[in-house]
Amino acid sequence: MKKSTIGLIVVIGAIAIWLISSYNGMVKMDEEVSSAWSNVENQYQRRVDLIPNLVNVVKGYASHEKETFEAVVSARSKATQVTVDPENLTPEKLQEYQKAQGEVGATLGRLLAITESYPELKANENFKELQAQLEGTENRISVERRNFNEIARTYNSAIRSFPRSIIAGMFGFEKRPYFEAEEGANKAPEVKF
Repeated sequence: MKKSTIGLIVVIGAIAIWLISSYNGMVKMDEEVSSAWSNVENQYQRRVDLIPNLVNVVKGYASHEKETFEAVVSARSKATQVTVDPENLTPEKLQEYQKAQGEVGATLGRLLAITESYPELKANENFKELQAQLEGTENRISVERRNFNEIARTYNSAIRSFPRSIIAGMFGFEKRPYFEAEEGANKAPEVKF
């Protein structure tokens, strides 16, 4: 064989190895984004699962706050109906999901504000335990959202940088959206009793 033929085979082989390696790397990063999304959903589900217990404990003390209880249950129901496929995670779908979860957070805030009027409720062990679990869950949600954004950023950077962007375009790897602060999040909430 001629040296030029051997050289050409070596170059083609090196390019093929690079293409396969790049593709597999992007697949791995895409799966990491999907896994991080699942962790976010898992923590939101944990919060949704705690809500009925919290509502029932508070109901025992504040039976006349029916409107607030109904709002919490309604927001929980809406949040469980909004699902997002991690393979089809668009900015619009993420925003819809985030809005539904924001409504849950807002109604939970109203529910917890009721407790200020019931000192005996604040002393109730079940309530204190549920409140601690919700607080922990909110922290976990924050951590998982931050992890998701970091993994999505790494993935997005990889598929947008040259020459991987060529492979990403050929095989349909698309940019993933980020969690963003909700509108008005830069203002302190007004608490009224």
